[in-house]
Amino acid sequence: MSPSAARSPRPETSQDQTSQDAARQDAAPDREPRRAACFSVVARAEPGVLPRVMELFAKRGLVPSSWHSTAGGTSEAGGELTIDIQMRGMAVETADFIAARLRQIADVETVLTSQKR
Repeated sequence: MSPSAARSPRPETSQDQTSQDAARQDAAPDREPRRAACFSVVARAEPGVLPRVMELFAKRGLVPSSWHSTAGGTSEAGGELTIDIQMRGMAVETADFIAARLRQIADVETVLTSQKR
């Protein structure tokens, strides 16, 4: 057997290491499953905003506990889209991370966060 074959395989690194770290934080014992992270997003009423917001949760394997969105007016008239999201059992660090990413989405004007018991 050659020396290279005797070596143990290198562990593969994930491209989405940040998501895995966030998932580990959510599994931490200091997490309260009844507590919910709340996000309130105000954006221009553009068709691509909703899927871009949902993508932040979906690519981390998360399904929001609650999602409510309303649109006022039309995009031509400068309409506004309001999205309220709740995620039960999410660690504060993960909620802060997601809020920071929400603020980077095109057409998002405001992101407010809170914790609900």
